[in-house]
Amino acid sequence: QVQLVESGGGLVQAGGSLRLSCVGSGDTFTSSPILWYRQGQGEREGVATISDSGDNSNVDESVRGRFTVSRDNANSVVYLQMNDLKPEDTAMYYCRQISYGDYWGPGTQVTVSS
Repeated sequence: QVQLVESGGGLVQAGGSLRLSCVGSGDTFTSSPILWYRQGQGEREGVATISDSGDNSNVDESVRGRFTVSRDNANSVVYLQMNDLKPEDTAMYYCRQISYGDYWGPGTQVTVSS
C-alpha cells in the first residue's frame, strides 16, 4: 500500500526559505519518479519532478533558480527546497507518485507574507 505524506509547510515572510518533505511508504516509492504540485487560488500546477534514482530532475520555469528537488532513497523521502519565496508561491503543495498507480499525499500548506 502506497502512502505519501508531505510536511515542512508553514508561514514565512517573502524572501524566506522552506524545505518540504514527501515521505513515501511501500516498496515502490524509491523506484518511482516523484512529482511536486501546488494549488493556490487557481488550478493545480506542476512544480518539479525527479527521477527514481534522483539523477534527473526538473523544476517549472516559474520557480527555476529558486526551487530545487532532491531525494534520499535510503530514507524514502523527496525534498523540495524553496528559497527566495514570494507571496505568489502561497499554495497547498502536494507530492505525487505516478508509477505502480497514481498516488497523492494530503498536502502541506505554504503561506508567504509580503
